[in-house]
Amino acid sequence: MDALLLTIVMLIGLACGIPVVYAFLLASAVTILFADTGITYTFVAQSLTVAGDSFPLMAIPFFILAGLIMGRGGISRRLFVLANALVGHLPGGIGVAAVLTAMFFSAISGSGLATVAAVGSIMIPEMVKSGYTRKYSAALIAAAGTIGVVLPPSIPLVLFGVVTGTSIGDLFIAAVIPGILMGLVLMGWVIVHAKRHHIRGVERSTWRERAQALWGSIGGLLMPVIILGGIYGGVFTPTEAAVIAVVYGLVVSLGFYRETTLREILNTFGSAAISTSALMVMVTAAVVFGHFLTIEDVPATIVSAMSGISDNPVVIVLLANLLLLLIGTFMDTIPAILLTSPVLMPVLAEAGLDPIHIGIIVVVQISIGFVTPPLGPNVFIASNTAKVSSEQTMVAIMPGIALLLGVALLVSFVPWLSMALIAP
Repeated sequence: MDALLLTIVMLIGLACGIPVVYAFLLASAVTILFADTGITYTFVAQSLTVAGDSFPLMAIPFFILAGLIMGRGGISRRLFVLANALVGHLPGGIGVAAVLTAMFFSAISGSGLATVAAVGSIMIPEMVKSGYTRKYSAALIAAAGTIGVVLPPSIPLVLFGVVTGTSIGDLFIAAVIPGILMGLVLMGWVIVHAKRHHIRGVERSTWRERAQALWGSIGGLLMPVIILGGIYGGVFTPTEAAVIAVVYGLVVSLGFYRETTLREILNTFGSAAISTSALMVMVTAAVVFGHFLTIEDVPATIVSAMSGISDNPVVIVLLANLLLLLIGTFMDTIPAILLTSPVLMPVLAEAGLDPIHIGIIVVVQISIGFVTPPLGPNVFIASNTAKVSSEQTMVAIMPGIALLLGVALLVSFVPWLSMALIAP
């Protein structure tokens, strides 16, 4: 009964337009007031302080800062030059290059919104010049932005690892193939669209031009290599890797590319602090909310309920995917991860899935929430850049959403895609 009160208050808060973080806290406060949970307001205050005191959680602000520094340092344009040199000759080459650029930038920023903003500002005008409509250009960039929260250094994967106690390094490695698969599927969508609308690629680049483009962007491309190689090689922890990424980003931006100034970098520190503060408040509020779920034994109740529907692992995985898809449509990625991870972990583990595989399923499926109504933040950012209405973009992106859902289901039912690169 207490769990029902907690849930109802939270849903009412969300329906009234209250931000998620305050909906969590409101539900917790009302439940303490009217239910005998054994939790006091003093405990809530202590939890809000202690929840952020986590060494693995420190990776998040540093990865955010590293991505902002690299984005400010001119890396987006250089990555486009490389992508265009590699795949620009294919049908609809600029569109294919846009997806590849988004994949490159995703491996630096770890953020879907940052990927859409940075890549869209460069790629959407180029796509329009090549014959793509503005609404399709916005739809493609918005869809490609979903890769930003899947490929490492993915912020949602860090959160999933912290919340569930799963190895963040293994999660990063496991996300590589699913993230690449998402990009390849979207490239296929571009090529089919380009052939149907007679949009050609650019002239094939020579190997010399490709080598020059690679050298020009090598500073940015090495960052994910250093992060993954260092973590998986046991040289440093994910948190230490995040700090190294910041130092590396400063060296590359100020010493190698020299397309930014120290003043702009200091402004980037301020932007990162604001983003981190908002995120950490949400994390601590979700931890408090999670205490109530644990006390009321909600995870076990959900496991029992889903097992009552069916003990078939296929059905359970399908139900979990449906739940994640629905939550992603109205809740931002971070609170969605914090809310669903501790609940779905025992459910899917009961169905025989590995914790690493579960993490990839959760993040890939929830990433689609970036482009589904009514939230769909990628759609709004890309539409604004392309100067079209979000409604037009939403119609144009429907085939892309269908393809991404297909990838999410494939990742859910083919564990090899997540586990192939994990050392036994």
